[in-house]
Amino acid sequence: MKLNIQDTFNKELPADPNLRNYRRQVEEACYSYVTPRVPSNPIVLHVSDEMMSAIGLDPDDAKSDTFRNVFSGGEVLANTSPYAMCYAGHQFGHWAGQLGDGRAINLCEVEHQNKRFALQLKGAGETPYSRSADGLAVLRSSVREHLCSEAMYHLGVPTTRSLSLSLTGDEVMRDMMYDGNADYEKGAVVCRVSPSFLRFGSYQIFMAREDKATLKTLVDYTIKHFHPQIVNRGKEDYLQFFQEVVDKTLDMVIHWQRVGFVHGVMNTDNMSILGLTIDYGPYGWLEGYDPGWTPNTTDAQGKRYRYGNQPNMALWNLMQLANAMYGLVEDVPALEGVLKTYQQNYPKRYFGMMGQKLGIVTQGESDMKLIQELEQVLQLTETDMTIFFRLLSDVDPAKMNEAEALEFVNDAFYTTTEIVGEVKHSWLTWIKKYFDRLSEKDVVSADRKSKMNAVNPKYVLRNYMAQLAIDKANERDYSLIDELYVLLKNPYADQSEHQQWFAKRPEWARHKVGCSMLSCSS
Repeated sequence: MKLNIQDTFNKELPADPNLRNYRRQVEEACYSYVTPRVPSNPIVLHVSDEMMSAIGLDPDDAKSDTFRNVFSGGEVLANTSPYAMCYAGHQFGHWAGQLGDGRAINLCEVEHQNKRFALQLKGAGETPYSRSADGLAVLRSSVREHLCSEAMYHLGVPTTRSLSLSLTGDEVMRDMMYDGNADYEKGAVVCRVSPSFLRFGSYQIFMAREDKATLKTLVDYTIKHFHPQIVNRGKEDYLQFFQEVVDKTLDMVIHWQRVGFVHGVMNTDNMSILGLTIDYGPYGWLEGYDPGWTPNTTDAQGKRYRYGNQPNMALWNLMQLANAMYGLVEDVPALEGVLKTYQQNYPKRYFGMMGQKLGIVTQGESDMKLIQELEQVLQLTETDMTIFFRLLSDVDPAKMNEAEALEFVNDAFYTTTEIVGEVKHSWLTWIKKYFDRLSEKDVVSADRKSKMNAVNPKYVLRNYMAQLAIDKANERDYSLIDELYVLLKNPYADQSEHQQWFAKRPEWARHKVGCSMLSCSS
C-alpha cells in the first residue's frame, strides 16, 4: 500500500509543544500530536471503492494487513505524525470554549491526481481534547457516518467522505439515549476524508484568546491551500476569503433543504470552513414534511436546529465567524456587508431551487405564492417529502385531472384514510394552480420529468434503513451495509431492483430508537 503523503497542516502551522496525551487547555497551537489507540482485533467491514481510487489505492490494497492496521489505528504510516486539531465553538448558541478533536485523529494528507485529501480516524482513542470522554466510537454511529458521507456525495451535497469502516474488536460503554441505561457496544472506527477538517471554531478559538498572530497564520494557511486565487494578505483579501466561506455555506444549506436533510447539530465547531457537511451525528431526512422537525433528542425542546431553521442557523454561525475575522479585518460594516449577501441570496437561491423541484423556471410573485402554498398543504396531512416530489414528476396535466393527480400522489401520504373535506379541497386547489402554471410554458413532458428527477432523489438514507443495516451488522451480517452503499451511489436512478427502498418509513419505525430521533451519542 503506497500513498503520496504530502502533509501541510502539521508542517506549516504551530504545534502544541506538550507531547503528553492528557486533557488540557492548549494555547497558541492549531493541533496536538497524538498516536491512535491500538485496537485489539481490527476487522475491515466495508470500503468505499471510489475513495480508494481517489486517494491512489488499488482494490487489493483494502485486503492487506497494512490497510487494516493503518485505518483502524493499529499502525502509524512511516514519515507521518498523527495529530488532533484544536478548536472552540458555540454549542446550541452558547460559547463552549475549547473543544477540539475529542475522538478524531488526523493521520496524514495525501495528494493524487492534483487533489488533496486529509485522512482522519474517528473513534481511534483519547486526545488532549477528549474532556471527560474516551475518544472512541461505536458500530451504530460509525455505520451511519460511513454510509451517509458517501450517500450525500452522490446526492450532490457538499460533504466530507468516508474511506473505510472497521470494527476494533473492543467493547465501548455508551448511554445511547442519555437516560442512565449505559451498556457495552461494539467499538468501530471510520476513516473520514476531506480536503480539510477546519471548522469555524478553528478560527474562533484564537480570536477568543486574543491570539491574533496564530489566527492570521491559520487564515493565511487556509487561503494558500484552498483559495489560491487570493494572492495578497490584507483587509480586502481577508474579506474575499470570508465571502468565499459565506457563499460555500449558502450552497451547502440550499442542498440540505433540497433533499430534506437535517444536520441536527449545527454548532460552530461542526461547520466546515470549506462549506462541506461535516460531523454526522443525529442527522436525518424529513419523512413527513415538517419544517419543525429535528432528529436530535438534545434539541427536542428548543428545536434550534430544526429543518426549517437551518438557513437561519447557518447565518448565525457565519456571524460568529465574522466576529473571529474581525481580528484581521477590523471593519464591522465590511463584514456586515459580506453577511448581507447571504441574506439577499438565500431567498433567491431557495426560490430557484424549489422551482427546479417543481419543474418550473421561477418568475415573480405568483410562483413564490405557488411554492409557499405547497409548503402549507404538505403539512395538512403527513406527507413524505422525498416520495411526493419524485411522484410529482409523473403528474401530467395533459393526461389527468386534479382529482386523478391527487390520487396519484396519495402514495406519499402516511395516513391510511381518504383525504377529504378542507384538506382535500386545499390539495385540489394547489394542484389546479400547478397545472395552470405548467400549461403556461411549452415544456415537453419527458424533459420536465427528467429535469425534476435530476434534483428530486428517489432514494435517501432514511434512519430506519441505516438502523436495519446496524442491526444486521450487530449480528455479523454486513451485507446490508454494502447493499445500501451501492443503492445510494445512484439516488436519482429508478433502480427497479431496489424498489423496496422507495417507500415510506414503516410504522414500526415511527418511534423505534435509531429510526426516529437520535442522541448525540448516535
